[in-house]
Amino acid sequence: MIHPLIQTRIASHLYVVTLLHEQEDLLERCQQMADALLKAFQEGKKVLFCGNGGSAADAQHLAAELSGRYYFDRPPLYAEALHVNTSYLTAVSNDYGYEEIYARLLRAMGTPGDVLVALSTSGNSDNVLKAIAAAREQGMIVIGMTGMDGGKMAQLCDVLINIPSKDTPRIQECHMLLGHIVCEIVEQTLFKKP
Repeated sequence: MIHPLIQTRIASHLYVVTLLHEQEDLLERCQQMADALLKAFQEGKKVLFCGNGGSAADAQHLAAELSGRYYFDRPPLYAEALHVNTSYLTAVSNDYGYEEIYARLLRAMGTPGDVLVALSTSGNSDNVLKAIAAAREQGMIVIGMTGMDGGKMAQLCDVLINIPSKDTPRIQECHMLLGHIVCEIVEQTLFKKP
């Protein structure tokens, strides 16, 4: 017998994706995200990602799609998730506090024209908010990926991808859907498929 959650959760996923599909302004912001990444890569800049928990995993996944490959072999792009150095992460968390982990690293490596993609389903994660502030200090472009209202991040980002849901798993699923689309646009635009 099929557990009722299987169909229920698939139905709720489809509902949010349908809402997403119908929000033209949000889809236009997805295009703006792709354009920002394209401009950065065309100018030899970096795209850096940050998030917590599942959003950290999504950040690392999307960075890998760009720095590795997506659909076909091509030169790598400079994309990185800021949480991958555990020695740095634990040292800065211990010495300065967890809310400083991304901000401190952005002050070291961020340059004008780089892009920060900040993921937070609530839009209120302290360390992500501090990362956005540090990115702004460095002259970076900030793209936020959040849930329904964008939380505190809504007013701080150049481009806000706020998924029309308050349900964390559905938000993260849509972050990956749109993130994958952006990766595909970037790859197809910058490189000719062999």
